[in-house]
Amino acid sequence: MRHDQTVTSSRDTLVRDSLAASATGCSPIGARVRTDARVTSPDRVAAGQMAGRNRCKHIMGAMLLTLVCGAVSAQSPVDSSPRRFSLLPTSGPPRVGSTAHRQDILDALPMDRLTVEAKQRILGIAEKPTLFRRLPSQIIPCDRDMFLFLTRNPDVLVGLWDLMGITQVQSTRTGPYQLDASDGVGTLCRVDLVYGDANKHIFVVDGSYDGKMTPTEIRGKGVFVLESTYTVGEDGRTRVSGTLDCFVQLDSLGIDLIARTMSPIIGRSADSNFEQTAQFIAQVSEASERNPSAMLDIAARLPQVTQPIRDDFSKTILDVARRGQQVAAREREQSTE
Repeated sequence: MRHDQTVTSSRDTLVRDSLAASATGCSPIGARVRTDARVTSPDRVAAGQMAGRNRCKHIMGAMLLTLVCGAVSAQSPVDSSPRRFSLLPTSGPPRVGSTAHRQDILDALPMDRLTVEAKQRILGIAEKPTLFRRLPSQIIPCDRDMFLFLTRNPDVLVGLWDLMGITQVQSTRTGPYQLDASDGVGTLCRVDLVYGDANKHIFVVDGSYDGKMTPTEIRGKGVFVLESTYTVGEDGRTRVSGTLDCFVQLDSLGIDLIARTMSPIIGRSADSNFEQTAQFIAQVSEASERNPSAMLDIAARLPQVTQPIRDDFSKTILDVARRGQQVAAREREQSTE
């Protein structure tokens, strides 16, 4: 699969550009692949490079899970920057999180690529959100194709965490760019990548939480807009800058009170998970460049991922390693001049 192609949802009603949808060359994917594989001795080198201090428990595409129940793993409330987090309605001069700022984000979406139904689905959430947050921008050293692959296949991240024994999340791919996920403690969500190009990805998420943190079930929807840019440094290596805008609409009774009470915890948890996920993606890219043989072994045994996705992951690993070797060769040539 070429990572520079535009991708869209597999639902025919969502996209007007059928050529863009078919260009991905992917077929719908059904049942979850389950294995009991765990990372053992030969894998520890690559796994250690990827793990570090990051113990992520949620997938980036399922940020609704974090925003709805970010307090699950929190011990105590902490202050959150009001500049990035706003309870609606808001007022005052334009600023991050203001009505004008949110409208600018929506105006920049490629609505001409989507059908009326898709627009209604997105705007029905984003124009009347219960919560909005722009997560802190992240800049990571990462191969461009690896970044795009993992963004469009978050079940690969879940599979890596599962293989390393650091997550209870289970995911089921239900289409080329759709998956269902559960965290095992009450949260269920359906993640739909409705649009993606090299610089913008739009996720629409439907979810619910019925766990110990709330007396009744909380249901919600989210629109998540990931903006990314790429720069190549003098060393020839790519750095990715990413910003995630989160529009969350919660439907449960009394949710306004819950949101106001839990907003500092929710915001801090979302920020932390986004940062940890970005760093993990950078580590996957680095391990692919430095130790492709170990990464290929991991890819071949990846749980919760179907064989076509494993094959695409393996191909991306080899591409990253090849480009890394080319950069290293140029560095050696320059050092001898």
